[in-house]
Amino acid sequence: MVAGAGEPSAAATGSSSSSRHGEGHDNGTLQPRMAGSTPFSAKPQFEVPDKLEGVGSVEKEKKEWNTKALGQRVAVDAACAATAGGLVAPVITTIDKAIIENASGKRQMMDSLKASFSALLTRPHRFLTSKPFALIFMLYSGTYFTANSLDTIKASMSGRRASTTTSGPSKFAAVSMANLSLCLYKDSQFTKMFGAVSPRPVPPVTYALFAVRDCLTIFASFNLPPIIAPNLPLSESAQKYVSRASAAQFLAPAAIQLVSTPFHLLGLDLYNRNGGTLLSDRLRKVRVDWLKSSVARMGRIVPAFGLGGVVNNGMRSRLMRGLE
Repeated sequence: MVAGAGEPSAAATGSSSSSRHGEGHDNGTLQPRMAGSTPFSAKPQFEVPDKLEGVGSVEKEKKEWNTKALGQRVAVDAACAATAGGLVAPVITTIDKAIIENASGKRQMMDSLKASFSALLTRPHRFLTSKPFALIFMLYSGTYFTANSLDTIKASMSGRRASTTTSGPSKFAAVSMANLSLCLYKDSQFTKMFGAVSPRPVPPVTYALFAVRDCLTIFASFNLPPIIAPNLPLSESAQKYVSRASAAQFLAPAAIQLVSTPFHLLGLDLYNRNGGTLLSDRLRKVRVDWLKSSVARMGRIVPAFGLGGVVNNGMRSRLMRGLE
């Protein structure tokens, strides 16, 4: 038969066979495949980055704690708190004692104030080592130290400067809890020392009324100022000397004493007259002492939340900058 008349030549046959074998080999390795499919390739179709963008930076930020001179910073926090607490304690001790003695009928308010200031001026060593002074000092230095140490902890964990101050719900909750706990203990001791009856356990209802009083003061000191500041009627000339924010910081906690003082007086009366006294008689006693006691409590708020806070914050900022 003549080649090319319907039969493939030997060369064509060999070429076809070689082609088929070549399709099934890759560098001498047999790669089986199904009919109609393409050869498998192990090479990835896209490039995988060695690390995702941003992950390394996040891990780096988490590790960057600012622990420089941490021991000295804690000492500064304590020193500033003690200085501010010691500065406001004499005045607040005198006022708190006068309010309780007046409410119990033990001594008129003005007489108590005169006696305390006389003791402070003539026998300062006895006044400054007395238990009432120590309780007030503990209350405010403890409150300031709580705020300072929380600022130091947050600055260290976030890698910020030592002089950084913070704000927010966590700081408000921590400072409020410290102030409320210390204040309830202080009031229970003052009530026993300067009450009209012999010392006895403070009833739970008195503690509850003191807690309401302190919650109102804390709310007015931390939450109310930014709310009322924009609406304060201050002229442009007045704002050259005091800002709306500063004015609100003083006015809000002072004004709230008109609301919180009745809770304070009722709690004292429940301790001093723990018996069958009618509620109407208790409210009458509260009404009689309300105005002068409110004014006296306003007088203690200014040094406690105004002067003391300014001294603590200013002194801490200056000393912390020296450690940066």
